Amino acid sequence: MEGFLDFNSRVFMAPMAGITDCPWRTILAECGGGNLISEMAAVNAIQRKNPKSYQIANVKNEPYPVVVQLVGNSPELFADAAQLVAELGAKSIDINMGCPVKKIVNNNSGSALMKDLSLASQIIKATVKATPLKVSVKFRKGWDMEHANAVDFAKMCEDSGASYITVHGRTRAQGYSGSADWDIIRDVKQAVKIPVIGNGDIDSPQKAEQMMQYSGVDGVMVGRAMLGNPWLLDRIDRHLKGLVAKPEPTVLQIRDMLLKHINLLINYYGERGGIAISRKFVGWYVRSLYEAKKFREQYTKLSTLPEVQQLINEYFVKVAV
Repeated sequence: MEGFLDFNSRVFMAPMAGITDCPWRTILAECGGGNLISEMAAVNAIQRKNPKSYQIANVKNEPYPVVVQLVGNSPELFADAAQLVAELGAKSIDINMGCPVKKIVNNNSGSALMKDLSLASQIIKATVKATPLKVSVKFRKGWDMEHANAVDFAKMCEDSGASYITVHGRTRAQGYSGSADWDIIRDVKQAVKIPVIGNGDIDSPQKAEQMMQYSGVDGVMVGRAMLGNPWLLDRIDRHLKGLVAKPEPTVLQIRDMLLKHINLLINYYGERGGIAISRKFVGWYVRSLYEAKKFREQYTKLSTLPEVQQLINEYFVKVAV
């Protein structure tokens, strides 16, 4: 099974704030297949050239294609940001209309736009008009169960010029709880002609195949299941293409990947910032290993790279025995 549009894979990493940064994309690219997406970057912050948002949007030095995700509520600012991220190396642009986080929603952005189809349409049209890049939209089942309008929203996205869409099978009210509704994803796929990516509860190659067979979607998006498991996207990609999966990583291979990830974080954010950010990633990498909780508690007390390297090496040698 080949990719679609001009992507070489039907598997996408889900954009997640504070997680899917350049170091994480570098790790995933090294592991193999899958399409890479940035953290969401606020269009108003990009216009001000806020250092953090500008850094998120700037992917021109990354040696692999990156979809840059934008979030906001102004068609004019989306148009400006679209032009800028094109200059900063984006392969294509994804518009976030699904984020459930209170701070985003209260700014009439993210999933709040599912309640305002007129404004959402204006944003998509302005973005499409401003750039030759493909523009996609990521959204949810709806605001809540009483307003599960994903099908109508998908039709609006198509009519407004979106090249493809991604549907998360949960409402904004659900957040990330409960089970994703694959029926609504199937309904969306049947309602539009543009490609549809399904998102929700995919944690294995088999689950990805099941979603594609059940809903008929053109591709799948993987989120929380890839945390601490950067090999997952490639395993799903190879499975969907009918290729032999690579062997599961050994304990020492997990150690080596973790150390590499920490070094990338330090190179990107500096030693202090990189180690602070690495604490959550460390928890994901070791969550299924022996005495993981004790190790995580020890790790949170460290502040220098030599300390980090020593503790990790000692821990993984013990686990590998």
